[in-house]
Amino acid sequence: MKAGSPSRPRERGQASVELLAGIPLLILGALVGFQLAVTAYALHLADGAAEAGALAVAAGTDANAAARAALPGWAAGDVDVEEHGGRVSVSVRPPAPLPAISRALEVTSRAWARSSDGG
Repeated sequence: MKAGSPSRPRERGQASVELLAGIPLLILGALVGFQLAVTAYALHLADGAAEAGALAVAAGTDANAAARAALPGWAAGDVDVEEHGGRVSVSVRPPAPLPAISRALEVTSRAWARSSDGG
C-alpha cells in the first residue's frame, strides 16, 4: 500500500464503533454525576430544615411545621422530621429514578436548640 492511501476496509468503521460503544458509558457517567449532585442538594436542604426546626424549638413553636416549611414542594412527601428535647432530626430522600435508590441515598441532618423555657 502506498503512504497516504485509505486504510484497509475492515478498519474504516472502527472509530464509529468505538464512539457508539462509548456513548452509553458517557451517559451512565453523566447520570451518576447528576444523582450525586441531587443528593448533595438534598443534604443542603436537610441542613436548612433542621436548623429551621431548631429555631422553632427555641421560639417555642412547632418544629415539625417549621422544618417542613423550609423545604421545597418536591421534598414534602420524602421527608421525616423528629423532635425530642430540643434536638431536631430531618431526613430527606432525594429524587431518583428508582425508589430503592432514593431510600439508599437518604440523607439526615440534626440540629439542637434550647426551648424558650430554658429546657
